[in-house]
Amino acid sequence: MTRKVVVLGYGMAGARLADEIRARDPEGTRVTLTVIGEEPHAAYNRVLLSAVVAGTMRPEMVRLHDADWAARHEVDLRTDVKAEHIDRAARRIRLSGGSTVDYDALVLATGSRPWLPPIEGLTADDGTPAPGVVTFRTLDDCDRILDAAKAGAPVAVLGGGLLGLEAARGLAGRGNLVTVVHPVGHVMERQLDAGAGGVLARALGELGIDFKLGAGAARYVPGDGLKLDDGSKVHADLVVVSTGVRAETTLAVEAGLAVDRGVLVDDALRTSDGRIHAIGDCAQHPGTVSGLVEPAWQQAKVLADLLTGADVSARYRGTQVITKLKARGIDLTALGDVHTDAADPDAEVVCLTDPARGRYAKLVVRGERVAGAILLGAPDAAANITHLFDRGVPVPEDRLAVLLGRALPGGATVASSPADIPAAAVVCRCNSVTKGRLVEAFRAGATDVTELASVTRATTGCGSCRDAVCGIADWLATTA
Repeated sequence: MTRKVVVLGYGMAGARLADEIRARDPEGTRVTLTVIGEEPHAAYNRVLLSAVVAGTMRPEMVRLHDADWAARHEVDLRTDVKAEHIDRAARRIRLSGGSTVDYDALVLATGSRPWLPPIEGLTADDGTPAPGVVTFRTLDDCDRILDAAKAGAPVAVLGGGLLGLEAARGLAGRGNLVTVVHPVGHVMERQLDAGAGGVLARALGELGIDFKLGAGAARYVPGDGLKLDDGSKVHADLVVVSTGVRAETTLAVEAGLAVDRGVLVDDALRTSDGRIHAIGDCAQHPGTVSGLVEPAWQQAKVLADLLTGADVSARYRGTQVITKLKARGIDLTALGDVHTDAADPDAEVVCLTDPARGRYAKLVVRGERVAGAILLGAPDAAANITHLFDRGVPVPEDRLAVLLGRALPGGATVASSPADIPAAAVVCRCNSVTKGRLVEAFRAGATDVTELASVTRATTGCGSCRDAVCGIADWLATTA
């Protein structure tokens, strides 16, 4: 008999898990799969929403599944439906409208929700955003932002983290007068040190974005803007809030599962109830950081192996996080421990800064391995250092050459063409696709970027690897 697997959540994590399960059990002979989605849309790539705001991608271009996906893959997909209660004893879920669905194994992929800071006037009495305030989290949020952000209108972005800056760059590209308000002294403080944050803010400033750093919003006045705690004011017809997210754990808490910042899971992604698993933003595992797509998709592979019995030894051990800013005109990669400075006796730190040209490069080495790096405006160095970090191989002795993008493992010179990239180099981190896998897929008949994406999933995550995949495809076409 087949096992009844129910996935609560049809976002990026839930959709990928369904894909991975059907890749291992295409006919549904092992698993009867039901997916419950609260949004009315088909699953979409949330990472690319900034491109929708910028107008460089249409909403339909970020869809992960087409209208016939569920029927083709034997998936009972229910969208615009909310799960209201989990009965663990009966192994039954009550849905909005009064219907129920039973499970043998349940997966929580409920994601996260935007956090609205306690600023006077920012929310209505029911806790929803006040008129003129929009969060930046969903496809519907993008529609609301675009409807309200008329060309030339002033917009305030509350939050100078990764998503806030991506939203700001997209809005500036559409012709809005954007001011980013951030309470910390530099942007992206989780991923960048103060030097890199300063250079990034300057580079974005040259693209038309203003900043209010080290100042918090004290009050929102509809139709007027934000009053800050330093006494200044930011005029804005629209306030876009990107101040972080909180794991969506309401159902888990009500069901009595162990919850901290997220639903606690072990290496088999099991919660405190062995029949219930959790992945993605709602899950809390000691080896990863929430809010990023790569850990969620790695978790989906492991859990699909376990739920279908394809590999009962599969375990999730954590993810090495690499952050890329997806903002047109800005090339930024940050990885590992970026806050170590030269005063640390156990680390080598090499740092170069060129704010006039929007460039900043920092390399942290411990035990001859890359421990951390920030690469702003240095794409060659970013590619090489990411490869060193992924493979865990020793850093070449000439650290400065590495930081300048002029050295590879073993003393080789920088990869100036796809031919020079090692086969083991990871091109698409979101999907763990190597150059060798792309070559293999090309030789099997996937001869353009669209076909390579379909076969390997490269470019379908954050999209930052698209240029590299295009370059490899072009190179293969000339050498085949």
